[in-house]
Amino acid sequence: MGVFTYESEIVTAIPPAKMFKACILDGDTLIPKIVPQVFNSVEYLEGNGEPGSLRKVTFAQGNQFNYMKQKVEALDTEKFEYIYSVIEGDPLMNMLDKITYEIKLEDSPGGGSICKTSSKYYTIGDIELKEEAIKAGKEKASGVLFKSIEAYLVANPNAY
Repeated sequence: MGVFTYESEIVTAIPPAKMFKACILDGDTLIPKIVPQVFNSVEYLEGNGEPGSLRKVTFAQGNQFNYMKQKVEALDTEKFEYIYSVIEGDPLMNMLDKITYEIKLEDSPGGGSICKTSSKYYTIGDIELKEEAIKAGKEKASGVLFKSIEAYLVANPNAY
């Protein structure tokens, strides 16, 4: 098994506490409402968001993926840190054992936040991943998600 790590940063105009609440703490209900063309539903199979919880994410019809199961690994509401793993489903593409995402929101100099993400792809056997494909997919997905939440929060300043 090999491990490929990809790190990225996205800057938003939303402060870390507000972004963390919207994206992480309330994301299971908010994200399918904001980007219904991507996500159909999120349902907990075990737990309710604390470490150890299992949830199933169902993608909207017409996407390249149908579903994925995720496991919450860690949640720190004071440091705005969240770790979860994709442990089953289409995003693993029969090439990955799991994908672990470590997300941390920090203050940005402009008053918003910097979302730092470390993505670890655990391959099955000796499969090698193409860095460009991972980077392109990750940047597109993260950009759509965080920018959609940012746009929602800007348009609805009293939402959080």
